[in-house]
Amino acid sequence: MINMKEVIETNEMIEKENLDVRTITLGISLIDCIDPDVDRLCQKIRNKIESRAEKLVKTGEDIEKEFGIPIVNKRISVTPIGLIGSSACSKTSDFVKIAAALEEAAENVGVNFIGGYSALVSKGMTKGEETLIRSIPEALSSTQRVMSSVNAGSTRTGINMDAVRLMGDVICETSAKTADNDSIGCTKLVVLCNAPDDNPFMAGAFHGVTEADEIINVGVSGPGVVKTALTKVRGKDFETLCETVKKTAFKVTRVGQLVALEASKRLDIPFGIVDLSLAPTPAVGDSVADILKEMGLEQPGAPGTTAALALLNDQVKKGGVMASSYVGGLSGAFIPVSEDRGMIDAVKAGALTIEKLEAMTCVCSVGLDMIAVPGDTKPETVAGIIADEMAIGMVNNKTTAVRIIPVAGRKVGDMAQFGGLLGFAPIMKVNGFSCDEFVNRKGRIPAPIHSFKN
Repeated sequence: MINMKEVIETNEMIEKENLDVRTITLGISLIDCIDPDVDRLCQKIRNKIESRAEKLVKTGEDIEKEFGIPIVNKRISVTPIGLIGSSACSKTSDFVKIAAALEEAAENVGVNFIGGYSALVSKGMTKGEETLIRSIPEALSSTQRVMSSVNAGSTRTGINMDAVRLMGDVICETSAKTADNDSIGCTKLVVLCNAPDDNPFMAGAFHGVTEADEIINVGVSGPGVVKTALTKVRGKDFETLCETVKKTAFKVTRVGQLVALEASKRLDIPFGIVDLSLAPTPAVGDSVADILKEMGLEQPGAPGTTAALALLNDQVKKGGVMASSYVGGLSGAFIPVSEDRGMIDAVKAGALTIEKLEAMTCVCSVGLDMIAVPGDTKPETVAGIIADEMAIGMVNNKTTAVRIIPVAGRKVGDMAQFGGLLGFAPIMKVNGFSCDEFVNRKGRIPAPIHSFKN
């Protein structure tokens, strides 16, 4: 039972501390849409998405009104198109047709984003998957709602360096194709290691092949709530600090569980998972960086930052799993630079570099996220940055990701503007020494020895 004290407490979190349900994401399997004719395939995709998702946005809006809980985004994820389109698509333009079909369906049902223009190539690429990857720049420059991801590594299989090197070219080409809008296409593209099948957060969301035909996943976020709770225990010991984060994460997750179960019931679609990820926004008071500062750091990037982030991430997960039997996705703390005003300030102050962010990704829930770099950054350098992050995920058996934006025409110290939840970002300095010979080797970095657990 929920008592009146809890109701008042939740209202305070929503009204004053930026608590929100960041997304209701409807996962839809497209396996039954597979067709050797690309035009028929596109029609089947549109029909299925529009029939299954026609009530999604209205249901989310109704829950918002009735419960008073903000639901920022309503999204769709689909089976990776690299699998669905391979039999029908012999050239990149065929895959771009599918991207247009996804865009049309997403627009017709009114969702913010649709994820799943994706390829799972951690060990090798089929011809179809490679064709999809090469189509990404055109697909993302010609659509607004389509999100793309490529899983290029895993603990079990190693790192597909051919895919990593190719993604260096693809990201730079996507930057060039959206140069007139601060290379915004790259904000819709992420490279992952150990990608989860049930992630509701973009740009990495896709509907995994292990999932049911349809599923409801909810992502909930509350960095402002955690920061406010920590102001009440300033100067206390680490046990008190940990308990405060854990208890707050429990309360936040319960809100997500309520919304997820309600959406599942109203849509008559099974409930999948709640993803409790402290996902910031550019709004003041909604920052993971501010939590780190409240813990006692002058700025994110100061000595102790990685330890503080590790504590935060672990306690968020502990609180979440006590609140729901089905916590999944990424769940933990996100550190996207452009979407977190505190992180932006730390970069401007010179406290936070790409190298320190990489160290932080060893203990957080995602990776190098929404990092803007100079537009003349070489594809080989981009590939090297991706490879480093894939290695962290592979060796540590965790999900890591890279969403890097070489902003055309911009140099270090400039600012890129993406708008909305994507925010704005200072252009960060990239290590100028070459990794060309390393990333241009062919093949795969093998899985680490501890992957052999059978």
